[in-house]
Amino acid sequence: MSLYFIQEDMMKKAVLTLACVATLAATACNRPLTDQEKTIVGGVAGIGAGLLTANAIGANKNWTVISSLAGAAAGIMVARNYQTNQCAYSNGDGTYRTAPCPV
Repeated sequence: MSLYFIQEDMMKKAVLTLACVATLAATACNRPLTDQEKTIVGGVAGIGAGLLTANAIGANKNWTVISSLAGAAAGIMVARNYQTNQCAYSNGDGTYRTAPCPV
């Protein structure tokens, strides 16, 4: 096994470990999450989803990075309130707007 594949495998394990630790740390809170914490959790969850999807379809290193970044972008863009069926969309400057969630 070449050094390249060993480093790539170590990077994937490090990213997955970080994603798991951050998600577990955020869910361990006994109080409602702030908007900033929700954004972080959404981003980390998106990274994890993108990474897992890329690995599931056997994507190469470049597509794995792109799918992880796309997952992070999607994760921080949307938060859903299931009680009111309203979604919060990030404006990119730290503020949010709400609108009905897509069906």
